[in-house]
Amino acid sequence: MTRFDVATVSERPDLLSEMQELGGSAWPEFLAHDETVNRWWSLLPELAPDYQFVLVERGSGVVLACANALPIVWDGRSETLPAEGIDAVLPAGIEAIRHGQSPTAASALMIVVRREVRGQGLSGACVRALREIVEAHGLASLVAPVRPIWKDRYPLIPLERYAYWRRPDGALFDPWLRVHEQAGAELVGVAPRSMCIAGTVADWERWTRMTLPETGSYVVPGALVPVEVDSERDEGVYVEPNFWMHHHCGDAPV
Repeated sequence: MTRFDVATVSERPDLLSEMQELGGSAWPEFLAHDETVNRWWSLLPELAPDYQFVLVERGSGVVLACANALPIVWDGRSETLPAEGIDAVLPAGIEAIRHGQSPTAASALMIVVRREVRGQGLSGACVRALREIVEAHGLASLVAPVRPIWKDRYPLIPLERYAYWRRPDGALFDPWLRVHEQAGAELVGVAPRSMCIAGTVADWERWTRMTLPETGSYVVPGALVPVEVDSERDEGVYVEPNFWMHHHCGDAPV
């Protein structure tokens, strides 16, 4: 029996602060410093409240998981999904809403499951709930620039290879990519510049709790690819690839 309810920000604005707290607690510290995301993210609850939701445990009222998405204008062709992933789709979607453009699809942005209840199928429940929201708004497509959660274990393997790794049973190797595929999504391709974080060497040493003494490529905890450090310019740059998945809504597997 389902032990949670889906509640959007439109329905439960009182849960917004809990949603934001959960969403901000799940990532490596350096991911909090993407300038594009920081500029636009706070507008989502106001401009797209129906696409921000939580899973609330019945009885206790505990927020088990949260998800963020927004309607977008997209022509349905895989080749037009932006290489910049989140850093492109977030501001474009917000501007489309502001200018009154009619959406043709929706893009997922983030799904986070509370650490204590991971491994209980809630990630798949969030994807299914998001598909239902998209369908309820009359949209046929949901895309997602997915952050493969085990890619940080293999930072030197190109994502265009890693994404297609499969287990002996045929399922995708990466758990997050697998959740999307099992919910009916197709693998579309890499968004090579989905997030970009730049900072001084001191910033990166603070964010990673590592010493970065010279110019070079550094494998840091939580990063999907190495961080590029230039000591002479006093700069470190991390360009994160994500992987586009496409859900044709209305035909999810039973």
